[in-house]
Amino acid sequence: MTQTTNERFAEQIAKASVLIEAMPWLQRFRGQTFLIKFGGSAMDDPDLVQGLLRDIVFMELAGINPVVVHGGGKAISKAMAEKGLPARFVGGLRVTDAQAISIVEDTLQNVVNRDLVDTIRRFGGRAVGLRGRDVFLGHRSPPVKGEDGQPVDLGFVGSVHGFRPAEVLAAIHREEVPVISPVASEEGTDHVLNVNADIAAASLAGKLRASKFVYISDVLGVMHNPAFPASLIPSLDRAGVERLVNERVITGGMIPKVRSALSALDAGVQKVHMIDGRIPHSLLLEIFTNQGIGTEIVP
Repeated sequence: MTQTTNERFAEQIAKASVLIEAMPWLQRFRGQTFLIKFGGSAMDDPDLVQGLLRDIVFMELAGINPVVVHGGGKAISKAMAEKGLPARFVGGLRVTDAQAISIVEDTLQNVVNRDLVDTIRRFGGRAVGLRGRDVFLGHRSPPVKGEDGQPVDLGFVGSVHGFRPAEVLAAIHREEVPVISPVASEEGTDHVLNVNADIAAASLAGKLRASKFVYISDVLGVMHNPAFPASLIPSLDRAGVERLVNERVITGGMIPKVRSALSALDAGVQKVHMIDGRIPHSLLLEIFTNQGIGTEIVP
């Protein structure tokens, strides 16, 4: 039996259909800034990292301006262990003394950041690594209660309260991808502070008035029941987020993520996305397809 043209070229036709589906999104987002934050176990697999960076290079070539803020907690813990320093956390925050902050900054900038920039360049993209201390201004965090109820000084740990955006804006103007480490400069002392990468990224997204702020982590998004992927919630607004927090559907580490997402929306970000970086091409699937793949949060 003779094959029809459609049967012979079915795979090629399907690929063309994908491009056609992406076309209106490519037209809409050209020239816009996207803030992309990724971390978690999505950073532990080199193949996944390379796939994500290929997606970012694609976005850059399509005329979008990606800005990347990365994590690196496991790389820091590994570097500290090699120096014989145990990792200590209180209330989910890393206790960071003078020796530890030196390792934190060196690991984030000279290992994690450099590798990300080199990989983007290897894939034909244009990227520049920026020290977080040159972009973020921070305040030192107050002591927190330890397990025994006594206050614990976190050391060189802080929160972002301001920015020096000139280098980021200059990189965007040069059509380079700024890749930024999550440390801040303490105002008044210029000491380096270890800051929460999720919150720092959300704050910068608001400062840049990014069209989209994308969290790439190791969870599908917001789910009614994390044990069941089918319970993924594709879209939420502010009222929906608050309701799910009150109902304890959103708990633990997801609470600061959604809170920072709402803060980014308040600052002018148009939409926030939460996607699973363990899924190949999750970034492109979320941005350039009609259905998406994670959870979007809208005003």
